[in-house]
Formats: sequence, C-alpha cells, structure tokens
Amino acid sequence: MAAALAHAATPATYPTKPIRIIATTTPGSGPDIIARLIGQKLTEAWGQAVVVEPRPGASGMIGAEIAARASPDGYTFMIATSQHAIVNAMYEKRNYDIVKDFASVSLMASTPFLLVTNASVSANSVKELIALAQAKPGTLKYGSGGSGSPPHLATEILKSMTHIDLLHVPYKGVTPALNDTVAGHVQITVSVVPACLALVRAGKVKALGITSAKRSPIVPDIPAIAEAVPGYEFIGWYSIVAPARTPASIIAKTNAEVVKALKTAELRERLAALGAEPLGTTPQELDAFMRAQVEKMAKAVKESGARPDA
Repeated sequence: MAAALAHAATPATYPTKPIRIIATTTPGSGPDIIARLIGQKLTEAWGQAVVVEPRPGASGMIGAEIAARASPDGYTFMIATSQHAIVNAMYEKRNYDIVKDFASVSLMASTPFLLVTNASVSANSVKELIALAQAKPGTLKYGSGGSGSPPHLATEILKSMTHIDLLHVPYKGVTPALNDTVAGHVQITVSVVPACLALVRAGKVKALGITSAKRSPIVPDIPAIAEAVPGYEFIGWYSIVAPARTPASIIAKTNAEVVKALKTAELRERLAALGAEPLGTTPQELDAFMRAQVEKMAKAVKESGARPDA
C-alpha cells in the first residue's frame, strides 16, 4: 500500500530531478535545436534542468531504441520526426515501433518543403511542370538527399498522384542536390525552405510550389502544390513523445507546458527561423497523426521502391 501511495504521489510532485530529451540527430540539427528550445521552457516552468542528449546514427534508430527502453517515469522524452515514420516503413529489423513503444505528448511544429527547379526550366508553375513531364516522360531529373529521405518521398507521392515519370538522382544531402539543380545537372529538387530560400530570391532556382496543404505564412506568395494537385500534402514535422506506459498525468502536465511554450512570441520566432510553423496538439491528436503518417509513408516507400542505402 505504501508503494502504491508513493507511486500515486509522484505525478503531483513531478519533476523532482533532471529530465532528458533525446534527439536522434546530430547537434545543431532541427530536432536538436527544437529539443533545446522546448527544454529551456520546461526548465523555466518546473525549475528542473532539462538536458538534451543527441543520439544520432542508423537513421535515428539508435536514439529511438534508447528512448523506447527508458524507464516510463517521465524523466525521458524524445523528439520524434517525419524521419521516424519513414524509418518505420523502410527498416523491418527494428527493436522498437514508433507508434506502439511511445506515448504521444504533442505535435510541436511542421516544416513544409519547396519544390524548386533550375532557372532555365520552361515551366513556371506546378501545372506547367506536370505538363512538361507528361510531354517528356523519363527525361526530367530530380535530386534528393537520398533514397527514402523526405524530399525523395515527397516527389514520389507527387509522381504517383499525377502519373508523371521523373528520374530520381539521390545525393548525400540536400545541399549537393540543390547545387546540381542550380547548375542544371538535375532539373528539380524538393528542399526545406531555409536551405533554398536564398537561391530562390537570388533567381538561381524557381520555386513552383510548397508541399503543405495550404500556402505557408513563411512564404505566402508561393502557391501550394495542392492548388494544382488537389489532396497533395507532404510535411516534415517535430513532436515530443515519451516511453510507452509513462503515467497519463505526467503526459498531461508536459503537454500543457509544451503547448503553452509554443504560444510564446519567442518560440514562434525561433521556429520561423528554422522554416517551421508552431502547432501544439493534444496527445490524442498526435497519436492519430502519427498513425496516419506511418501509414502514408509505408505506402510511399512501397510505391517508390525506396530501400536503405539505395
């Protein structure tokens, strides 16, 4: 009985010691930065240190496995992203499941991508690009950060929805893909906004559309691809999750602080600098979103034929 009472009292006094947030990417990456931003807000709210622990490697699987196996006591969280949904679809041999082994806290932000083309490509809109691709099947090349990367799958979903034939050229990162788009070695690339916006403004590439369902306040003058291809949407996203079986009261308390933090002008400005739009959802909304994303990525991976290290 004493043990049961002690356990029941834990959420009321939580937290009583430092908390860690695992980022499954390298220091300085988007997930790492967002973990530090939200961690600082939690530290201010609770008076306990929130430490970000980068655990990169194996497409995020190393860090995710560590987080999944951590004690579900509210002292370990993880930044789950769109890459985790893709990995869930691409890698059969995993020691965790991004849905079953984690408890949702909140969807924190989304990141749209821009579809850009070489400046000399005759198309000046998504509709014209589709027409050009239909007229010249298999001749237009698109670059990506590698097989199974978000830009790769974003383009493959567009291909599937419009029945066009584009040739995929994988690179080791989006920067070389953009460089070759500027040079004309490939004609198309889908990129995160911060990585290509300067090139767009300098006229070195043309931005034909953004991958979010609607126009983004980040670049409001660029139309959504969905305006030409109804139903199209592909976004990157950042969420915070905990190991499965973390007490619901701790999940609720953390959710309240995260959502509150995302409404502050400071955090909204910092996220905008990353090309991210702040959200803030209930755990139930994140749970439904995560399941839908895993299903969507599984379909995209299957149709594209993407496989690890391809």
